[in-house]
Amino acid sequence: METKKMNLPRGPENLCFDKDEFMKPDFDVDHFVSDCRKRVQLEELREDLELYYKLLKTAMVELINKDYADFVNLSTNLVGMDKALNQLSVPLGQLREEVMSLKSCVSEGIQAVDDRMTKQEDIRRKKVCVLRLIHVIQSVEKIEKILHSQGTKELSSLEGNSPLLTGQVLERIATEFNQLQFHAVQSKGTPLLDKVRPRIAGITAMLQQSLEGLLLEGLQTSNVDIIRHCLRTYATIDKTRDAEALVGQVLVKPYIDEVIVEQYVQSHPNGLQAMYNKLLEFVPHHCRLLREVTGGAISSEKADIVPGYDFLVNSVWPEIVHGLEEKLPSLFNPGNPDVFHEKYTTSMDFVRKFERQCGSQASVKRLRSHPSYHSFNNKWNLPVYFQIRFREIAGALEEALSDTLEEAPAGSSYCLLATHMVWMSLLKCWSDQMFLPLLAHRLWKLSLQILARYSVFIGEVSVRPISCENTKESKKFVPVGRKESSVSLNPGEDQGHGSSPESQPLLSISSTQLVCVAADLDKLQDQILDILEMIKPKLEMIGFKNVSCIAGALEDSKASLSACMPTLNNRIIQDLSESSFAYLKSALEVPRLYRRTNKEVPTKASPYVDSALKPFYRLQNEYKDILKQPMIHQWLESALSESTQKYYETVSDVLSSVKKMEESLKRLKQARRTAASNPVGTNGGMSDDNKIRLQLALDVEYFGEQIRQMGVETSSIKSFSALTELVLTAKDQATAEQS
Repeated sequence: METKKMNLPRGPENLCFDKDEFMKPDFDVDHFVSDCRKRVQLEELREDLELYYKLLKTAMVELINKDYADFVNLSTNLVGMDKALNQLSVPLGQLREEVMSLKSCVSEGIQAVDDRMTKQEDIRRKKVCVLRLIHVIQSVEKIEKILHSQGTKELSSLEGNSPLLTGQVLERIATEFNQLQFHAVQSKGTPLLDKVRPRIAGITAMLQQSLEGLLLEGLQTSNVDIIRHCLRTYATIDKTRDAEALVGQVLVKPYIDEVIVEQYVQSHPNGLQAMYNKLLEFVPHHCRLLREVTGGAISSEKADIVPGYDFLVNSVWPEIVHGLEEKLPSLFNPGNPDVFHEKYTTSMDFVRKFERQCGSQASVKRLRSHPSYHSFNNKWNLPVYFQIRFREIAGALEEALSDTLEEAPAGSSYCLLATHMVWMSLLKCWSDQMFLPLLAHRLWKLSLQILARYSVFIGEVSVRPISCENTKESKKFVPVGRKESSVSLNPGEDQGHGSSPESQPLLSISSTQLVCVAADLDKLQDQILDILEMIKPKLEMIGFKNVSCIAGALEDSKASLSACMPTLNNRIIQDLSESSFAYLKSALEVPRLYRRTNKEVPTKASPYVDSALKPFYRLQNEYKDILKQPMIHQWLESALSESTQKYYETVSDVLSSVKKMEESLKRLKQARRTAASNPVGTNGGMSDDNKIRLQLALDVEYFGEQIRQMGVETSSIKSFSALTELVLTAKDQATAEQS
């Protein structure tokens, strides 16, 4: 400890080590040297150590010089110290003996007081026990005396006493019995109490028997005073649950056994509802007096109320639940979901009406916390019901979302059966015939799953190759079934035992079906917000108020569906463009029609232009009822832009080829130095090359006119202005050479 408190003298600031390192308990020379070598050389370390050694030596000399006088006088000051200590030892020994003697006396006194206090406490406890036993004996004798005197009076008067007097006597006995029970519990284990216990048991049996008989008499005669005195007596002896159990067995159970009959419920159309109505009639008809006495009725007077009872919760309801579970087990069978839903809703309506008959909110809370209430609710196997409904909806939906793209039934707002089934499944989830409040969270999850499954289905459909179809066949919507599909699946593949999905080629889809998919998807996105309005009342029914969360989830589902639209739009635009350009590329045949054929000068557009525009007219006319006009306009504009760009490249190639041919003929003519004229018709008019230029100009002009007639501005069509400029230049050239 002294080494830890010792302070070493300070050294120069430039030392390569810390002086406190030497004072550490775990100081190690090797570690110290290796640590210093990381910073300085050994020579420098040695110099620093020698310098600090000199400082330590100087400090030690100064310390010795400072306390030298004390060191020298130390032995002188201790002379005679042993004699002084010997003189003090004798009086100190005497003082020690006196203190020990006093301590012994005090300890004996304290022990004597503790013993007397212990005896006194023991006497007090025994006195209290004796007093309790005296009270027990007195209470037993008093009760037996009351019973004896009451029995004598009854014999002498031939049971002429009024029920009220009997009730008063029972109240006196109950009050005394309550004190008897208290003192008996406090005196438990005493021999005297064991001797008196048979007498107490006899009093208890007699009291309970009398109370039961008196309560039954009051109920049978509808005597309010008897019932009130009897219930007060039960409350006095803390046997309220016994009174409620007695009422349940004697008054409620026979009525329940008479009303709950499975044969009646199954044989009548509204047998379950009629049975519940009869059960609800029990409370106002048979429990009126009990409710008035215990304060369960509105008309009860507070002065005469006997508190502590709730016969509806503890007597009526447990017997009803027991009767339903024992005599009507088919009530809870979820095998038939429609019947189960009807039974469940009817039963829950009965529970709500029964709760309204409770006298207060506290009574309703006691009812809902009662074990039989939870037992009744747990009997309804809602998860199994939901699984059955889930299989119904999912099975029908998956069948509609299969490889076939069937037409929606007549009257549907959708084109495809798949979309129709998606919407009908959503409606079914929240319909009154299926919805149950306790399954709201599961049905909400199922709704989101349906929308997510449809989104996946649209993604799969949008990547199918487009099948070839002629114009006549495509005017009518024809479903692509398994037999009509471009790829047929063998039975092994249908059952999932065939080759892997990667080895199966994709099913094709027609242009008409692709348009119907886009139309349905767009319409479903618009109706998603209607789902929220459909769900709101159901959620309010269960007390759910976070509607913004539901709206956000629907917006996410809508965004997932919207993400499929660009792919569909691109596929449809690509199909329209390719269908149109399949005819527009016929512009390559124009030179063959005029070169060395001696045809007349063209005055109208070629037929291929009308054929190229037929897909656009068909889209505009045949699908105007199922597609929004902005969508049609977008498709037309984009498809026309793509086909016009390709058309521009084709016309440019044709005109370049014509120009090269014309220049080649001119060079050939110049080489031969002949007077042969340029190739012209027999009438000596316009050349074949100029006829080609003029025909292309007429085709493009007619193409632009038809585009404008469809309601699309040519200025919004990419490359159309360049195409127009190209053919106008060629036309001007042809006109200039002709003139």
